Amino acid sequence: MKLVILDRDGVINQDSDAYVKSCEEWIPLPGSIEAIAQLSLAGFRVCVATNQSGLARGYFTEETLDAMHSKMLELVALHGGRIDHIEWCPHLPHHDCLCRKPLPGLIDRILGHYEQEEVEECWMIGDSLRDLEAGAARGCHPILVRTGKGERTLADKREQLPQGTRIFSDLSEAVDSILSEGG
Repeated sequence: MKLVILDRDGVINQDSDAYVKSCEEWIPLPGSIEAIAQLSLAGFRVCVATNQSGLARGYFTEETLDAMHSKMLELVALHGGRIDHIEWCPHLPHHDCLCRKPLPGLIDRILGHYEQEEVEECWMIGDSLRDLEAGAARGCHPILVRTGKGERTLADKREQLPQGTRIFSDLSEAVDSILSEGG
């Protein structure tokens, strides 16, 4: 199985330091929806692993989060693709959970969904060090995009990026690279 795991905010949609709190605020980044559809159409399983502490902070409800995810799924479907699975962590950074990235709990849940401990080829695409660390802990190939918090991550954490991290301007460019390599 070929698997690509995506962070959400800053990779698929616009990010906000004030949190993405509604469907109206959930705005896809240029080319991201089409890139997801391309992966799906090329035979990849596409999953999303996202920290959503706005739930614990009371900024939005699970129903609102579901609506945002429904919007994302519908947009990808309109381009002929699909997102196969979504995992999210609702916890605050100081909560003792195992799912909040940089811990690999969300990745473990995704692998468990497919009843696999390892996959043949797996990429983790994110805009922060914690995204890449979570994926690297489970053997995913790390890809950093410059969208969202990506530029800030590069400026602050470049020397800490997991070994082998590849850097692309956005999700579309990262997907083009994966597909050109025969993924």
